Amino acid sequence: MDKIKIKQVRSRIGRPKDQKLTLDALGLRKMNAVVEHNATPQILGMVAKVKHLITVVE
Repeated sequence: MDKIKIKQVRSRIGRPKDQKLTLDALGLRKMNAVVEHNATPQILGMVAKVKHLITVVE
């Protein structure tokens, strides 16, 4: 299975609660944190939901 690295580049302050919970579910709790996940449909859906707060690191 393909792996993707996700980096949080924008703050969660002032964001709706569902976006904060999505970041928590991805394991992103601080700015510039990088996590690695399998590229499953569930993970890709969460990435799409908070795409304005993160970048996908190659």
